[in-house]
Amino acid sequence: MAKESISASISLNEGTSIAKVVLMPGDPLRAKRIAEKYLENPVCFNNVRNMLGFTGIYKGREVSVMGHGMGIPSVGIYSTELYEQFDVDAIIRIGSTGSLQPDVHLGDVVVAMGSSSNSSYGDIYGLPGTFAPVANYELLKACMDAAEKLGVHPHVGQVYSSDQFYYPKANADLPQRLTDLGMLAVEMESAGLYWTAQGCHKKALAMFTASDSLISHEAMTAEERQNSFDTMMCLGLETAWTVAGE
Repeated sequence: MAKESISASISLNEGTSIAKVVLMPGDPLRAKRIAEKYLENPVCFNNVRNMLGFTGIYKGREVSVMGHGMGIPSVGIYSTELYEQFDVDAIIRIGSTGSLQPDVHLGDVVVAMGSSSNSSYGDIYGLPGTFAPVANYELLKACMDAAEKLGVHPHVGQVYSSDQFYYPKANADLPQRLTDLGMLAVEMESAGLYWTAQGCHKKALAMFTASDSLISHEAMTAEERQNSFDTMMCLGLETAWTVAGE
């Protein structure tokens, strides 16, 4: 259950609460679809700035799902408030990603063990050198155990969390450099979530569905995106279910 708090971006609707474990897609409408499709008796707990959040029951355990918007600053705001003002223990980001490796195909699930980034967001923590954003091991293990039960074979490793979606021509070779360094995929939020979780002494994990490829330049259609994310969503929910029972 959430405690009373004053929040800049989240305001609990009357009679609602936030679970200890929250799934977070970027798109609030995707959060709504997940809640309606997978959760029993979902109730909307937040609609401030239309950043929809819902709490419901998944296999007998309370789970919440809420959007986090686009980019590291946005996920940083919402995750900080969930962790520090609403007593959330764990956040699992579920989103789309661009493949950086030839063996990461469209529709494949990628789990971010670590997240490199060009963002300076982590500098605020004042650690001399580099503050490495990494997943929580308990969540990562729960995810891999769930994947085995579901027969899912995710790619696990390092991703690249970028502040930019569009790059100038001067950086046109960046995808190739990231591929050479073994980055599995590129997205825009996981490093910020990991930094925030570590700073708040909480848990975080990010997983993705490859919706396009920076190698082959293939991309899913809107319909394919809608239908192919189910595997990732089920993996995220099963991971949340495990953690919610601890």
